[in-house]
Amino acid sequence: MGKDKAIVEQARDDGGEGERVQLKQQLGLVNGVGIIVGIIVGSGIFVSPKGVLLEAGSVGLCLTVWGLTGMICCIGAICYAELGTCILTSGADYGYIMQAYGDLPAFLFLWVCLVVIVPTGNAITAMTFANYILQPLFPGCGPPERAVTLLAALCITLLTFINCTNVKWATRVQDTFTFTKIFALAIIVITGLVKLGMGSTESFENPFEGSTTDPGHFALAFYSGLFSYSGWNYLNFVTEELKDPYKNLPRAIMISLPMVTVIYLLTNVAYFAVLSPAEMLASDAVAVTFADRTLGVMSWIMPVFVACSTFGGLNGAIFTSSRLFFVGARHGHLPGFLATINIKQLTPFPSLLFGCVTSLIMLSSSDIYALINYASFVEALFIGMSIGGLLLLRVTRPDMKRPIKVNIVYPIFYLIVCIFLVITPLTSSPWECLMGLIVIASGIPFYFLGVLWKKKPRGFMIILKKITILSQKLFYASPEELKEE
Repeated sequence: MGKDKAIVEQARDDGGEGERVQLKQQLGLVNGVGIIVGIIVGSGIFVSPKGVLLEAGSVGLCLTVWGLTGMICCIGAICYAELGTCILTSGADYGYIMQAYGDLPAFLFLWVCLVVIVPTGNAITAMTFANYILQPLFPGCGPPERAVTLLAALCITLLTFINCTNVKWATRVQDTFTFTKIFALAIIVITGLVKLGMGSTESFENPFEGSTTDPGHFALAFYSGLFSYSGWNYLNFVTEELKDPYKNLPRAIMISLPMVTVIYLLTNVAYFAVLSPAEMLASDAVAVTFADRTLGVMSWIMPVFVACSTFGGLNGAIFTSSRLFFVGARHGHLPGFLATINIKQLTPFPSLLFGCVTSLIMLSSSDIYALINYASFVEALFIGMSIGGLLLLRVTRPDMKRPIKVNIVYPIFYLIVCIFLVITPLTSSPWECLMGLIVIASGIPFYFLGVLWKKKPRGFMIILKKITILSQKLFYASPEELKEE
């Protein structure tokens, strides 16, 4: 403790600001909207919106699914507005599950994020960015795998550096690239609507012809649509850094989700105005095919916009996931050095570097796409647990302060959706579901060894303490609780 205090005092002498070492409330409403929109609108809407069309079977049902899934995500986000304002802690689902069910389920959520969801998601996003940046340099063939991996690693490292250096820098990157991807979608929408106005309506003449009647295909269409909206709950991971969260959290949610839903609908209308359903299904990058058909010599800008979109999405994921690791360490579920903050920059430096290292390690894996498939099932399971926790807390803690209290119909409806999302893959993809459950269960031994086992060997505790002290010296970091005397 004496060494920690000396670090703090030295920081004050060097011009460290504030009376307490803690994450500051620096995120306003615009930043909140930028985080939600920036993470939701990744590469998916540009690259492969055909997943919904493939399962729905018709243009009309496809557009209906896009609208309904946006509405469902709005309902889920409203529920998270209640959770985020009555449990005012960063970490989102981790904190909500802990409050409702206790330590072990919360730890297992943290475990899955640590070993699969965060590093694989970051690695895949970074590789998508690298592929689209390098594609113009290798027009006749795909870019070399090693070049893609190296550029992806550089991208992750650069964004981690920005996030470590300054929260405002990170939010400016997020806001800038969110605007860039919205601008790209606006180009697609305007171009498509012009084509529609010029009479290109073939795809809409019999919009529901060929619609699927198979409940399984209909369920998979919904699953694809909901996956494209994933990220709507990520602002809840940084609640503690949001200015006036009681107002700005629900406002950011209510601005972002309807806006994304409208943009997704209009973008798909634009695609169908230019491309036939068969052409959309044949394309692996619909926005690029769209640009080749409509923008002529300027078609090269679309791969650049896709790269910008993934770059901004990765920045948001790095920013929010580091707060999850920080909060997990603060609760004693991860090593304590991850719950320290750089005294000058007031950023969770060790947690950011930890996330960077795990993502870089995952880049070397050949099975990251398989892992993310397993994680999709697990993510739906834990979101369902969070919504179920909202209902449970209504019963077990009726006197809890709830600045926002949604109609109970909303969480019940969304919980039914989550149950549907968990049960459906059990029949269509049992292997992926089994692997997801194995990943969850693999965290149980680590919980007993790392959290429940209090009387660890003295030598182990000494080593852990030395690692913590070394981390604080290297990263000029201090635990959040420390105050200037």
